Amino acid sequence: MIGLDKNMEKIRSSEITPEHVYLSRRRLLRFGMLGAASLGLTACGGQIGEMLTGTAKEADLASDMFSPDKRDELGDPANSFRVISNYNNYYEFTLDKEAVARLAANFKAEPWKVTVDGLVRNPRTYDLDDLRRKFDQEERIYRLRCVEGWSMVIPWLGFPLAKLLREVEPTSEARYVRFVSLYDPDQYPNQRGLTFYPWPYTEGLRIDEAMHDLTLLVTGLYGKPLPNSNGAPLRLAVPWKYGFKSIKAIVKIELVAEQPKTLWNTMAPHEYGFYSNVNPNRPHPRWSQATERRIGEPGRRPTLMFNGYAEQVASLYAGMDLMANY
Repeated sequence: MIGLDKNMEKIRSSEITPEHVYLSRRRLLRFGMLGAASLGLTACGGQIGEMLTGTAKEADLASDMFSPDKRDELGDPANSFRVISNYNNYYEFTLDKEAVARLAANFKAEPWKVTVDGLVRNPRTYDLDDLRRKFDQEERIYRLRCVEGWSMVIPWLGFPLAKLLREVEPTSEARYVRFVSLYDPDQYPNQRGLTFYPWPYTEGLRIDEAMHDLTLLVTGLYGKPLPNSNGAPLRLAVPWKYGFKSIKAIVKIELVAEQPKTLWNTMAPHEYGFYSNVNPNRPHPRWSQATERRIGEPGRRPTLMFNGYAEQVASLYAGMDLMANY
């Protein structure tokens, strides 16, 4: 079990809070919507934050941070269910990673339907039970690398998106896949409060990325239904891309001819590209992407190109300038 150095330095704010959060707070202050107390909001509050900054007891760390019986293909242990479900970005609820689980506790994740349409020959609307029954569920232990500079190892449960897309039969004109998350201000407080965000959350992939076997539609975590805090009941996992590409609470999948707009690329295109492949050689405008902090480990570790999945996915980008097409 990996321990935590009690003297380890605290995470720098530039590594845990992207510019859009700072900008959001300034805009909220300008509109009189955010009090001075909120200026202290960070990603390191609470018990998991204490573990990150070295104030937790090491006896607690061993049982809370990792589950070494589950490992990725590089041999790294999976983070525990508790950590994964309690430390997460989900801005529809809050900007505070450790408040998500509490605020999402009563989210209504069932019944749930997802529509798959657009440039397809066989448009369909599935409910969650259809997806679980029709497509064999398999465990995939993937690394997740956040653009903010932290990472986890997560044992997802789900099925390749390609299986669903093959069933609806994309036409020859379909070049991209657009994903749309739930819009429900009654359940998502920030869809009502942060109105300058272009809700609902949208994301997109090139169709060959979407059809790649690594691209997973996720229905669960650790063999259990997906927690509300992690995007229940249906989310995407694209392990070679930064985590914000793995959209949560999907209600629509649309095959389209043109590159779709995505939420973060719309908000800050100079920081969040359409592709957003993990690339340690291309720094974020305000911090390096060369290293990352694995939640539960001391210090930092080098970030791998394509998050360590280069052998599987690098051919998708042959001939592309990965520094320009970020």
